[in-house]
Amino acid sequence: MPTVAVKLYSVFFKFLLKHRLQNRIQNPLDETSKSPFGVTSRPEESVAPANPSFSDGVATKDIHIDPLTSLSIRIFLPDTCLVSSDFDSRTRVRALNKRSDLEFRSVSGEPNQALLRRNSYGPSRKGNVVTDTETHRRNSYGCSADDLNLKPETDVYRGYSPSIGNCRKLPVMLQFHGGGFVSGSNDSVTNDFFCRRIAKLCDVIVLAVGYRLAPENRYPAAFEDGFSVLHWLGKQANLAECGKSLWNSRGGGADLRKSDVHRHIADAFGASLVEPWLAAHGDPSRCVLLGVSCGANIADYVARKAVEAGKLLDPVKVVAQVLMYPFFIGSVPTHSEIKLANSYFYDKPMCVLAWKLFLPDEEFSLDHPAANPLIPDRGPPLKFMPPTLTIVAEHDWMRDRAIAYSEELRKVNVDAPVLEYKDAVHEFATLDMLLKTPQAQACAEDIAIWVKKYISLRGHEFSY
Repeated sequence: MPTVAVKLYSVFFKFLLKHRLQNRIQNPLDETSKSPFGVTSRPEESVAPANPSFSDGVATKDIHIDPLTSLSIRIFLPDTCLVSSDFDSRTRVRALNKRSDLEFRSVSGEPNQALLRRNSYGPSRKGNVVTDTETHRRNSYGCSADDLNLKPETDVYRGYSPSIGNCRKLPVMLQFHGGGFVSGSNDSVTNDFFCRRIAKLCDVIVLAVGYRLAPENRYPAAFEDGFSVLHWLGKQANLAECGKSLWNSRGGGADLRKSDVHRHIADAFGASLVEPWLAAHGDPSRCVLLGVSCGANIADYVARKAVEAGKLLDPVKVVAQVLMYPFFIGSVPTHSEIKLANSYFYDKPMCVLAWKLFLPDEEFSLDHPAANPLIPDRGPPLKFMPPTLTIVAEHDWMRDRAIAYSEELRKVNVDAPVLEYKDAVHEFATLDMLLKTPQAQACAEDIAIWVKKYISLRGHEFSY
């Protein structure tokens, strides 16, 4: 059973959340106050500032990606991106510290153990000798391994330019936060901590999506925002390729170095610029979706839309998705929805309120395609869905419907395992007070083990 502290916090949490939801139900927005811009966070959310340095192994920054809405993302870039998998730890230390003249070794004279971590892609180096040829090996952008675009005073990582940068490619993971569609944010302290953990354990670039919240923007706003990020990712990959082609056509000449203008390639309408971190390090052909609670509903929608789009999304390819205690519901209750209706943190009555705020009044139904994954004709045939890992908690009233959806995927030979955590509650791995528990850490590690089956360059050498 959950601890006494969890039970007490659950009572307090539900009291506050229910009060906020009822206030929004009783004070609906009139049509004149609605705006396509919407909101992506609430005043009660504690925000973690972006930090574009690798102080804790992950650099972050915030960008808005749609000039017409408030859609934004926070990029989480792990420091493993700075060195190609062919380089050993000494090369990595030299690359990180070259411009700030830091020492290669610790006070004891031994190599910095924090930088000896073996990555999950490509062969590991044997021996400690690095030749000049290896050190100056050129990557696909025409960059050498020692040319890091770091700001010496602060170690702020600026990222890619055609002539500067160390360009190890990492998979990209789109992360959708929870909050019942009406709260939460991609830059909250809780979500920031979780995404940093996932970025380091999975060795991926995490894009935490700041989608629009209800009731200011109801369905399908949040779902459309999720798919918009996938389109934006594809555009970024194509723009980066244009940038590389432009550099190569000029021979990497000094005339490009004379102007920062050529470091950014605008599309035909001038609305998009190359995002340097993704241009240098993102591999959109290995894209993973991860959704938390209601974010899992968004992730599943984005996966289905990606299946429908097919090659139109090239070079983006969704290779897997992770659904963490998805926010599924239905008009015919399951066993867990009856037995655990008053469970911890998010009980059934409270979730029904959230769905009333999210779905338009004329479309409200617990069997809406956004709510119930088991209704027929919901989307493309399930056999085309990407491999799907489902995380469920023992004391979560939504668990049975998530398990049933996973079973439907397995019937058509989709790799769709279910991990159930004993004595766990809804959001046990992403809730503020539970983030540092052993169970939350174990869940993140389990996700990393499974995800690496589908993002490894060497094939499925990982088994669960």
